[in-house]
Amino acid sequence: MSKAAVIGSGFGGLALAIRLQSAGIDTTVIEARDKPGGRAYYWERDGFTFDAGPTVITDPNCLAELWELTGADIKDDVTLDPVMPFYRLNWPDGTSFDYSNDEVELTREIAKLNPADVEGYRRFLEYSAGVYEEGYVKLGAVPFLDFKSMLKAAPQLARKQAWRSVYSVVSGFVENEKLREALSFHTLLVGGNPMKTSALYALIHKLEKDGGVWFARGGTNTLVAGMVAHFERLGGIVRLGDAVTEIETKGDRVTGLACASGWRDDFDAVASNGDIVHTYRDLLTGTRRGDRAAKALEKKRFSPSLFVVHFGIEGRWPGIPHHMILFGPRYEGLLTDIYDHGVVPEDFSLYLHHPTVTDPSMAPEGHSTFYALAPVPHLGKFPADWDTIGEDCANRILSHIEARLIPELRQRIVTKFWYTPKDFAQDLNAYQGSAFSLEPILTQSAWFRVHNRDDIVPNLYFVGAGTHPGAGIPGVVGSAKATAGLMLDDLRP
Repeated sequence: MSKAAVIGSGFGGLALAIRLQSAGIDTTVIEARDKPGGRAYYWERDGFTFDAGPTVITDPNCLAELWELTGADIKDDVTLDPVMPFYRLNWPDGTSFDYSNDEVELTREIAKLNPADVEGYRRFLEYSAGVYEEGYVKLGAVPFLDFKSMLKAAPQLARKQAWRSVYSVVSGFVENEKLREALSFHTLLVGGNPMKTSALYALIHKLEKDGGVWFARGGTNTLVAGMVAHFERLGGIVRLGDAVTEIETKGDRVTGLACASGWRDDFDAVASNGDIVHTYRDLLTGTRRGDRAAKALEKKRFSPSLFVVHFGIEGRWPGIPHHMILFGPRYEGLLTDIYDHGVVPEDFSLYLHHPTVTDPSMAPEGHSTFYALAPVPHLGKFPADWDTIGEDCANRILSHIEARLIPELRQRIVTKFWYTPKDFAQDLNAYQGSAFSLEPILTQSAWFRVHNRDDIVPNLYFVGAGTHPGAGIPGVVGSAKATAGLMLDDLRP
């Protein structure tokens, strides 16, 4: 039986491991942290459960498929609850917009902003369906290993004007600025600037309309736990708390892995769900391939980082939905500050996560769990001492939420902590503390992204946000499908 290793237990790594083990490949997942999940880590503090993220689950079928490979059912391990509305969007002037796939309600919401945009939205949704078919259904799980594959896809991408930004395309369909923001902000959840991210990412609207938005009961961490349980039932092995220190090679092939504990083993193939720069620079140290690839990657554009304030408070808040976007007074200017100028602005836009409105068990009786997430520049653009400025950022965010949404918030807080770009760099080996790896611009997508199989080392593979198709749960699960196809072709006799 062939043996494979997967470095890292994020969604992409676990999805790949399940696919390999389901196909009869003896697979081991090696995770440096004490819990599986990668960016989907979690904490339990003072009776509250805090998911690190991601917290928006779309396309549940791509997850269910991992169980169906062996005739199992995801419902045996995970309970997914629908979230409605998908998001409530709120602006400083008090305007709110509930986004969902309820056509009657959504039409009413759009008409509140601008009746003339109802028809424009319908045309936008038709466009979204087209890019969904071309960019997700046809290409989302197809590896781009050579430029010919990119050229083959180019005509379809050109017809969908993939060179334009999401915001630009949205603006061609609707006139109201708030609606333009409402239909373009999604790219921020995968690390992309709506003003620059390829219009292909408009497919998210079709993805949500058809599949809905879901939450794993007990927190996103329970989806990770379910994936681990399924993988281990199939015979897979998960090693926790033991960082890989070297991908061992001989000639142009991987031969095995060595870990911090001294443990090592031989493998026929290795896939990395770890950070792409870390993998090449630190795990292939001293190899010509590792050095060259790392230097090339360091010149690319990386997504921003995040500043996340987790807080548990007294009281239940049924009027605050599961997902909220609190827009600030600026949109394009704020994004330019974060992505280009590398400053932490005085104003901000926030994603507010309120899981206890869906699942009260994530907090003690009569209490609520929240986190507020603000995009911030990565450490390469803003090399700040987050140990020094973190508390001030957290207090400004909490004060903003208090003034806008939750009266006397600070007096209600039972527990709080925050997660910074420095933590992304230290805990996840994320290059420059980026939260989403390579920025998803057109010239860093598909063939231009890290390939699912290395070009020089034929039994080294990649899965997760840094490779095709990119970040987000559907993206990294799609990357696992693409990478698994390559590995199985290579490993089977």
